[in-house]
This record gives sequence, structure tokens and C-alpha cells, in this order.
Amino acid sequence: MPEAVKAYLDARPRWIRWREWLVGRRYAFAAFPDRPKPLVVVAHSRRDSVKALEMVRAVEEDWAEAPQQCRRTYEEVLEDAPKLVIIQFRRTNICGCLGHRHVVVKEQPFAEPHDALGGDPAGELDIAYQRVESWLALPLMDIALDAQFVAGSRLREFQAERLRLQFLSILLHEINHMVRSQEPEASVRERSLAFYRDALAQYVEDAKASLSLTIDRSFSRFERD
Repeated sequence: MPEAVKAYLDARPRWIRWREWLVGRRYAFAAFPDRPKPLVVVAHSRRDSVKALEMVRAVEEDWAEAPQQCRRTYEEVLEDAPKLVIIQFRRTNICGCLGHRHVVVKEQPFAEPHDALGGDPAGELDIAYQRVESWLALPLMDIALDAQFVAGSRLREFQAERLRLQFLSILLHEINHMVRSQEPEASVRERSLAFYRDALAQYVEDAKASLSLTIDRSFSRFERD
């Protein structure tokens, strides 16, 4: 499917592709490694390419590394998801929200169903990544883990992992809204925050197991807390 979507984008009239290129519009693609769908298209500005690749990594790597029970809670949600999910990946939203599900697809190349895209309507959402960077999904847990890492050499790695898991939990949250529009917000939020909490906890446990606490100070506070 990624190849078909890329071929479709490349087959559009040259003037359209040049216009997109000049205004800095770019597309990155991410596929869940254990699932045939959805294919995630990260639509972003050229200046945000580095952050967009972190969104791609969240789907292609961090999803697979999350505990099996976390992934299992989204089995039916992803099974019912559109074949193509577009993320309008931007720095911020005027309303100050982390992200929204869009009722109508606004990203022009994907606004109408097309045979090359499977013939089915796409789904769309936006994520305001600078808002996500300043968001504490679970304040007590996030602050406590920051404190445990701050004395050591892996704080930056931990913060990058946490950000990707935040991206992923928001994506899953909004796909949940796409396919179960009548489900109460509280239920959808509980599911996505549980995914984030358990996946982040697993990452910390794996990181602890991979290092000798006597050599690396990254976890020097674990023993005292």
C-alpha cells in the first residue's frame, strides 16, 4: 500500500507536485508492522521533517515494542479503521488542543476516494506536536520518571521515547473516535492513557534491565526511591 500511495502522488500533474514542493508540503508514510491497515500518512511542513519522522518511528517501532496487552486493547479499533489515516502534523492549534479528528478530509490529495488508495474514504486528524511536547499525560508518573532519569546519561533518550508514545497514544485515541463515534470521551481517554502508561512503564523496565546500575548513572535514583 505505501508504494501504491507514493505512485499515486507521483502520478499527479507536475504543476501540482511542484506547487506542493515550493510551499514545503511533504509526506511521510508509516505502517503498523503487524497489521495490514491503517497506513498512516504524516502530512507536514518541510521545516518539521525531523519531528514527523519521530511520528513515523512511533508507529513503526514503538507500537511493536509496547506490551502485547496494550496492543490487544486496540485490535478491534484498528481492524475497523480506514485503510488510510492522514495526520496533519503541525506545530500548534489555534484552540490549544493536542489534536482533533476531522469529520472531512482536508489534505487535498486524499480528499476524495481513489482506486490507487483502495477506493475507500480516508480518515484524518491533526496533531499539534509542540503542544504535545509540553503536555504531561500522567503528571505524577511523568514527573517521577523524569526525576529518576535526571541524574544519568539517558534522560534525553527517555524524553524522546515518552514523546513518541504520546504521539502514538493520541493517534490511537483519535482513530478510536473515528470508528466508535458514539463511545464516551471518558472511555476513549481511559484506553489511550492506559496504553501510554503501560507502554512507558515497560520501556523503563526494559531500560533498567539492559544496563548495569553500577556503571551507568541513568538509574542511580531507582535504588534509593
